[in-house]
Amino acid sequence: QVQLVESGGGLVQAGGSLRLSCVASGSFFSINVMGWYRQAPGKQRELVATITSGSDTNYADSVKGRFTISRDNVKNTAFLQMNSLKPEDTAVYYCNVPRVATYRGVKSDVWGQGTQVTVSS
Repeated sequence: QVQLVESGGGLVQAGGSLRLSCVASGSFFSINVMGWYRQAPGKQRELVATITSGSDTNYADSVKGRFTISRDNVKNTAFLQMNSLKPEDTAVYYCNVPRVATYRGVKSDVWGQGTQVTVSS
């Protein structure tokens, strides 16, 4: 099994910063891609950023230049540094691993429980 646990969410004023963490635990070999998604009330879940084990990154246009994704492969942890936060960044942020090889086979589309980020104006 693979578990993802996010932390670091909270309430911040516009222009502020937060750093989210996602720790992957369980019995698995390695994780290539880790990602962050978000879902605002009444909206669909959307991609925020992804990072490969080789540190190749991809960002949604709405967060480019403000958010930075990184990871610690040894600790199986992904981070999302969010700067210059805006009220429209308010959402539940989810960690995602699209595919991981475990001792019981390949697991697809693993999600964390989410962490709330609220940006006040």
